[in-house]
This record gives sequence, structure tokens and C-alpha cells, in this order.
Amino acid sequence: MKARTGGTPELLPPPPALYARLLEEALHEDLGTGGDVTSDAVVPAGARCRARIIARQDGRVAGGGIACEVFQRLDGTLRCEIVARDGADIAVGEIVLALAGRARPILAGERVALNLLAHLSGIATLTRSYVRAVEGAGVRITDTRKTTPGLRALEKYAVRCGGGSNHRFSLDGAVLIKDNHLALAGSLAAAVERARRSAGHAVKIEVEVETLGDLEEALAAGADAVLLDNMDPATLRQAVELVRGRVITEASGGVTLDNVQAVAGSGVDFISVGALTHSAPAMDLSLEIEPSD
Repeated sequence: MKARTGGTPELLPPPPALYARLLEEALHEDLGTGGDVTSDAVVPAGARCRARIIARQDGRVAGGGIACEVFQRLDGTLRCEIVARDGADIAVGEIVLALAGRARPILAGERVALNLLAHLSGIATLTRSYVRAVEGAGVRITDTRKTTPGLRALEKYAVRCGGGSNHRFSLDGAVLIKDNHLALAGSLAAAVERARRSAGHAVKIEVEVETLGDLEEALAAGADAVLLDNMDPATLRQAVELVRGRVITEASGGVTLDNVQAVAGSGVDFISVGALTHSAPAMDLSLEIEPSD
């Protein structure tokens, strides 16, 4: 079978070091100390099968290679063919993965593989919806750090599969001065000055602002980017006019599929959406098995 590809640029999955322990712990959690007692009791040890993971809804695929790794951790001789590559759009009834080999390891890995593949594909599918909603507006949809603990590398990869961009991966990735920092720093200007001294000239400093007055203060303090927090589209347009391209603008807070077009119409550079990772519904997938020689 020829692998089905999508319209997104080449996607580089995260390095295995960022998720290998996750797969190990997920399998241990599901198999417990006794393994798959049902399959071991019912399925002959030498039984072989062919299996397919099939889409039960339209969507965008993410995590096919991760799902293959789950099965191959249980049996390195299993053949796992990626039919729909990450970033590909897929319709109901189409095949995502095809497996062949010993039946027991396939059954044992089914739930962990499906959980991860469905979750990541759900994120990619929701991200695709946001990206399509703002197509032509010249704005980029980006994620946040509102990810499932332990799954950040995979969830942010799924966002890229959906055509979105990644914000900072972790707290050490960039300086982002938010309201709670400002509450403790004394003033916005003081916070930016301290950040600049600490981070050095090569690091960009972003400041969260809630009003146009805050925005003017951030610009005067020398911020490189501003996060326009919970502003309505009309205020966002005023903010963009005030900035006049001098710094990067990011809209955040309260963004939904219903209002993202209006937010994009304000002219901001980025729209960050926490829902991409914390509220995406899992894609409906199933594994179907048939015996083989």
C-alpha cells in the first residue's frame, strides 16, 4: 500500500528520548504484572493475524509512528505499515496503519496504541479546523503550555501535524512576562528591564498586556513581543494599529472556532489557542483483526 500524505510541510517527530519512557510506562500501566491474561488464555501462542487501524470519522492523522512503536516494543518482529502518514487527511473507513505478525502482542498493544493515536489525531484535527478558519488572513495558529503532563512533546507535534505552530516548549524556552510576574515585579518597566539584564540581548522578551494603556507601557519599555490577553476584536484592531509593526503581536484568551476569524481580522501575527491540546476530542479509530497463516 502506498502511504497517503498530507498537505503540511515535512514533519519531524520528536526524538524518541522525549517519549520512550512514556511508552514504557503506558504499557506497564495497561499490562500490569501479569500481562494480557485474556489473550494469553484464549489465543493460541503461535496464532498470527493481520490487523488494520481504521478511521471511524474524517480527520487528520498524527502519531502513526508512535503507535507502531507501541506494538514493536511488545514484538520487534511485527510488521507495521503506515498507510496514512502524519499530517494526512483521512476519511471514514480509510486505513491508518496495517499490522501483521503474532496475534498476542497486537492485542496486548491495541489499547495503548489506539489511545495515543486517537488523542494525537484529535489534536491535529482540531488544529486543522482553526488553521482552515483563518486561511488567507496572514496569521499563524499556535499552541500553549496547556498540555497533558508527560505528553507535551507528542501533543505539540500533533499541533504541527494539524498545520499549527508551536509556542515555547517549556519555561526555559523564552521570556514571557505575565500578570503574576508583574504583580511581584513592581512595574512593567521594571520587569522588562530585569528580564533584559538577565536574558541578554539575543533573547526576545514578550509581555502580556490586558489594556491599551498596558500596551503603550510595554512598547515604551522595549518589549519585543506583546501577548494581547482577552481583548475583543475591536480592541485588538486598535492594538495592532498602535503597534504599527514594531513588535510581534499575539492574541490569546477566549479564542474559539466561532470567533477566531474575527480575531484574525484584527491583523495580529499569532493567535494562541490552549484548546488545541487541552480540549481536543479524540479521533474515533478502531483496530480490526483477521487470522492469517
